[in-house]
Amino acid sequence: CRKPAGLAVQNARIGSMDLESSLKNYLAEKDGKRPPYLAVVHRLDQPVEGVVVFALNPKAAAALNRQMTSGQIRKTYLAVTAGDLPGKEGELEDWLKKDGRTNTSRAVKEGTEGAKKAMLYWKLLETKETVDEMRSLLEIRLETGRHHQIRVQMAYAGMPLVGDRKYNPCQNGREPLALCSAKLGFWHPVTKKQMEFQVKPVGSAFL
Repeated sequence: CRKPAGLAVQNARIGSMDLESSLKNYLAEKDGKRPPYLAVVHRLDQPVEGVVVFALNPKAAAALNRQMTSGQIRKTYLAVTAGDLPGKEGELEDWLKKDGRTNTSRAVKEGTEGAKKAMLYWKLLETKETVDEMRSLLEIRLETGRHHQIRVQMAYAGMPLVGDRKYNPCQNGREPLALCSAKLGFWHPVTKKQMEFQVKPVGSAFL
């Protein structure tokens, strides 16, 4: 399904709807089963929009989780960055450590206790000059799935995302985070057919 920016995938604040609860309500009304089965296979940060996959039964959940842990689920993102780029494409490899108290991650030295290796590939699609800065539309392919990975790695490399109020120190406006899970590919857990789902981002920085 498509997750809009600003909606949590799971465990929203009390009194706020999240995507999992919304889908469970939909399935209960559609099939008349209460409570319906629904498994979260992966998550997107609350400010991120785009494609998310859920499992509708335990067998599908197990198969999709195996694909996720083995790197078989192909995740492609679109992002808009601020500032100049070091080239037209590149690979980023860092070690990231999460701070649960502040819900942030940071790049640290290899060997730091609790740090995990993070890898991604980026490619420039187009550039646009605004009144204040040069902006670039990038395609990003994740090789690992770390906490806030794209946001942290791009900022650490000097290419912070537009609208990122956690990792972009120059972000003072109210633009939404310019990050979209644009394409998701995996093998169907029953038919074994190759599936791919794609959406176009609707955030203001992409327009």
